[in-house]
Parts: sequence; C-alpha cells; structure tokens
Amino acid sequence: MQKNSKRVYELTMMGVVAALYVVLTLMVSPFAFGAVQFRISEGLNHLAVFNKRYILAISVGVFIANTQSSLGVIDMVFGTLGTFAMLNISYYLTRHVKSVVKRLAISTVVDTLMMWCVAVELYFFAGLPFWATYGTVMLGEFVSLVLGAIVIYFINKRIDLAA
Repeated sequence: MQKNSKRVYELTMMGVVAALYVVLTLMVSPFAFGAVQFRISEGLNHLAVFNKRYILAISVGVFIANTQSSLGVIDMVFGTLGTFAMLNISYYLTRHVKSVVKRLAISTVVDTLMMWCVAVELYFFAGLPFWATYGTVMLGEFVSLVLGAIVIYFINKRIDLAA
C-alpha cells in the first residue's frame, strides 16, 4: 500500500505544479506570449533540479498554457518540446551538485540560454527578427528565473522539494 501512496503523492504534486504553471501564465497572459515575454510561471522551471517528476509536470503545464498562444498548435508542440529539453538539461547538469544555490544558478543559465527555441519559433512562424526577439525573451526569462530562484530557494528550506 505504501507504494500506491507514493505514486498518488507524485501524481498529485505533478498535477498541482502543472496547474500552477497554467494559472501563473494566464495571470500575465498579455505578456506571456510574443516577442516580449514575462512568464512568472517560468520560475517553476527550477523545480526540475530537485526532482525529475517536475520535468513532465511543467511540460504539461506549458502545453496547456500554450493553447492560448496566437501560434496555437505550433507553440503547443515546439514550446513544449523546448521546455522539455531545457528541463532535462538542467536536471542532468545538476544531478550531482549538492549546493542548492549552484543548482538554481545552473538552471537559470540553461533556461535563459535555451530561449533561442522561442526566438526561432517566433522567427519562422511570426516573422519576428531572430536576434532582437532572442534578446527580449532571454531578458524576460532571466528576470522570471531569478525571481523564481529566490522563491524556490526559500520554499525548499521549509519543504523538501526532492521528496
């Protein structure tokens, strides 16, 4: 029975994180899509460095949130794949890093640099200039990740996010 309880806990945590991602994205929806993005929900990406279950949870949240994107299915597919890739990279780069601050810093750098995926998507499907778009989405991502790292750091002090 304990194995079933653990599985229910994992699925519940994944559902809560996915839903939280969607809600936080839609709260700032005028700024969540396009060349200038500020998705406070991106701060949740740091959860992936604590437990790999959050990779799928956040990816599902991105998929659902991107149903509201003007790019529709394109953003649902490519945005989700980009998120899935960057969360996996962050997870694998931080697996053996003990310091929470270092893990959060690595996640911030990886996720910020990976905004090239969004810039490429907007370049090909919305006709926006690549480098300017990369710069603006990177800036928005970086700010979201720094704020998210601070919040996640203090939450982790009270709740074991790795459990």
